Amino acid sequence: MRFFSLSSKSLYRIGALVSLVGASLLVGSVPAAAEDEAKDNKPAVHVAPKAERAGAEAAKVTEKKSSAPSKKRRGGIHPCMTPDPGFGIYDRWSNEPSVGQMIAPHKGGITKSGAFDLVVHFHGHEPIRKEFVKSAKGAVLVGIDLGIGSGAYAQGFAAPNTFTNLIASVEAAMAKKTGKKKAHVRKLALSAWSAGYGAIEQILRQPAGKRVDAVVLLDSLHTGYVDERSKALKTNQIDVFVDFARRAAKKQKFMFMSHSSIVPPGYASTTEVASYVIGALKGKPRKAKRADVLGLDLIRRYDRGHFHVRGYTGDDKPDHCAHIGLMADIVRVHLEPRWKTPRGKK
Repeated sequence: MRFFSLSSKSLYRIGALVSLVGASLLVGSVPAAAEDEAKDNKPAVHVAPKAERAGAEAAKVTEKKSSAPSKKRRGGIHPCMTPDPGFGIYDRWSNEPSVGQMIAPHKGGITKSGAFDLVVHFHGHEPIRKEFVKSAKGAVLVGIDLGIGSGAYAQGFAAPNTFTNLIASVEAAMAKKTGKKKAHVRKLALSAWSAGYGAIEQILRQPAGKRVDAVVLLDSLHTGYVDERSKALKTNQIDVFVDFARRAAKKQKFMFMSHSSIVPPGYASTTEVASYVIGALKGKPRKAKRADVLGLDLIRRYDRGHFHVRGYTGDDKPDHCAHIGLMADIVRVHLEPRWKTPRGKK
């Protein structure tokens, strides 16, 4: 599929517009459709196991089903509109980046040589900020919103200079903030919720993608079908994620994937895609049972090296939003300890 590139100013305007309606987008969130490839493209084919298809069919969402969260199950909190914990040790959002916005520790979070760690998140910058600040001790966060479908993110980052300019602008902002002229990104993570994976796919295919140390996908990785009847996946759309998972399994990188039990119309679910990635590593998920954040119920998991998959029940809108709540523990348990991130303070 071809994408035309957008200027940084255009991306900023789009992001600002999306931010204005962020809350309403979240309440109405369902996974965005995977982008279709050009008709003359002949991707590799993967057929989902019959048992998995049967289980997916049983989990289909109907229009009659209420998406209202159970107070008992979720502690009275709607996962799409969680309470705001404030900013903690972080300053308020800054518009210094060429795309999106960033928060950085009020003080610190950078080494004497000017090195700092960075997480770039796609789709839902405010909801992810609420979780990030609960546990982050010094990493910088950039949040980007470009639209509802994955195509908006893929299009927005199709040109390699979009991402390199973004990194350069964050480094310039940190140099200005800290007074360290040689401020530079040391460790880099890309994270996405829902449709945001479209940007990550593009970046990982670019030269700058080699800099990425960690990928976090929160109910976020979809692909199209070659044949919807047989559930044959368009694997060429996700091969870059399989390659990254292989490196994470060898402890060269870090990768975390979560999936719900939502079955979207006309394209592969996050469950199907997670199963394919695990299968590509010749792995097999194991059953699990645990009550997790915001009413999520864990049903399966897979761990190999630094590659982790968590599968949950839930086929409604609040369940989709609830996956954002996993970010606090991902930062606390995995990212910052892995990176030994410089500490920040108020």
